[in-house]
Amino acid sequence: MAQYKAPLRDMQFVMHEMLDVEKHYQSIPAFAETNRELVDSVLDATAQFAENELSPINQSGDEEGCTWNDGVVTTPKGFKEAYAKFVELGFGALAAPVAYGGQGLPPSLGIAVSEMTGTANWSWGMYPGLSHGAINTLEAHGTEEQKQVYLTKLIEGTWTGTMCLTESHAGSDLGTIRTKAEPQADGSYKVSGTKIFISAGEHDMAENIVHIVLARLPDAPKGTKGISLFIVPKFLPDGTRNGVVCGSIEHKMGIKASATCVMNFDGATGFLIGPPNKGLNCMFTFMNTARVGTALQGVCAAEGSFQGALTYARERLAMRSLSGPKNPEKEADPIIVHPAVRNMLLTQKAFAEGGRALVFWLSTFTDIVHGAESEEARKTADDLMSFLTPIAKAFLTEAGYEAANHGVQVYGGHGFIREWGMEQIVRDTRIACLYEGTTEIQSLDLLGRKVLQTQGAMLRNFTKLVHKFCQANEGNAAMAEFTGPLTALNKEWGDLTMRIGMKAMQNPDEAGAAAVDYMYFSGYVTLGYLWAWMAKVAQDKIAAGTTEEAFYKAKIQTAQFYFKKILPRTRSHVEVIDSGLETLMAVDAEHFAF
Repeated sequence: MAQYKAPLRDMQFVMHEMLDVEKHYQSIPAFAETNRELVDSVLDATAQFAENELSPINQSGDEEGCTWNDGVVTTPKGFKEAYAKFVELGFGALAAPVAYGGQGLPPSLGIAVSEMTGTANWSWGMYPGLSHGAINTLEAHGTEEQKQVYLTKLIEGTWTGTMCLTESHAGSDLGTIRTKAEPQADGSYKVSGTKIFISAGEHDMAENIVHIVLARLPDAPKGTKGISLFIVPKFLPDGTRNGVVCGSIEHKMGIKASATCVMNFDGATGFLIGPPNKGLNCMFTFMNTARVGTALQGVCAAEGSFQGALTYARERLAMRSLSGPKNPEKEADPIIVHPAVRNMLLTQKAFAEGGRALVFWLSTFTDIVHGAESEEARKTADDLMSFLTPIAKAFLTEAGYEAANHGVQVYGGHGFIREWGMEQIVRDTRIACLYEGTTEIQSLDLLGRKVLQTQGAMLRNFTKLVHKFCQANEGNAAMAEFTGPLTALNKEWGDLTMRIGMKAMQNPDEAGAAAVDYMYFSGYVTLGYLWAWMAKVAQDKIAAGTTEEAFYKAKIQTAQFYFKKILPRTRSHVEVIDSGLETLMAVDAEHFAF
């Protein structure tokens, strides 16, 4: 199995050369002291931890999995020790508020840390990953007392967090949840119900687990307007064991070393977060954090599978190049010389590096929302995040899954065998297209809530950025191969949206029929913008003179590959969208026979 190697050079390219994060941080008073030296030291330390502590227990963790015994969950060998080291190094507290024990560094730097830990060992990374969402929710909506009791321990890392939404009958339809919360005389609540698919719901890595739970008050209105949010800890602050128990763990396709739990709340003591019946609004803080984290999993899958496939393609000898031997002293050529293999490798590379740019860029808006003094700046950043998050979550997880499958294919039969680790990436990343809102739900959110319900305002916020970029490079002949197609697609995006909107006015199901293909179109164009941006940065570096010309040349060539071989996929999605609803609904339900 190929061991993970942190892509530090590319991460530095995105953060320093493309996004200029030092200047970005200096523009936000809360993060003004975060300079390049500090950023690079965090990246270096995380790389060493991910490569030396997490990568070596990735495959063994998958093979061993978690075990459940009478409510107690034991994680695989090495997981608990790695978490203790993670806490000792202060990684969990990195982007948390100083007032509660954090280091106060920018959220975007925390995203870079999460990429490395996630690619090295995604199952392990889910344990601290869920805590980040709990921290953000408590920071935004908790009382001062709740912050002092729970937030400090979560930031310290001695406690971990979860989010408990799903119930067996409800799935993504949270309006139908049945978990109840009964008010008590002391101001607490007794929470009763069962939640399923709770990542890190029970484990042996931390002293306590803080569950963030959706439940209904006795007088709550029906639907999503009647949901409240509660803190329900495994151990109460006085050390008493609370009435919450893990009933079982799921036996899953992938992420086997991450405990996915059934959690039973039996009159468990809970504490209200935020206003009554406004729990879903508060929970969106957690959910949006989790969605960006899940988008990052797509990047992790693409990067991990690319690293494994590239190593193998350079070493594996099979057949001769059609244009003549490239390795005449050997009995065959390395498979990297074959165009079909090159196509898979470049697709992985384009999705990994393009996805990294998207998530890192998206995370800089999180910095602004958290730390900017200007309300206008925060609002602009929040609107862009709202628009881009469903694209990032849905598109990058699907792209990551495609890249993972290419990794297996490059290996051929060896890719299907466990020892090489490529099939594990496929199994692990498959869930990313499902949790935190499936691809289909994210697509509906994008087209319905973020575009049509805003009369296209959120879309225009983004397409204006693309238009300004293309306009600024209008006279640059070297950029024409990127700005030409991008300009046309950017205009088509608005036209396509208008056509869908007109149909949806006659029949709302037209939006449902178009949504997934609209998401793919949006994703390909968004990554096209980022690849054009990266190509411009690389061109400027070469023009200025550099000792790393090969690195920047490869960046431009990957952008060219993306524009020539990947971006044309938008044509098929446009055709499917324009074909409309009719053929989807023509077959009566009873005629889906077998």
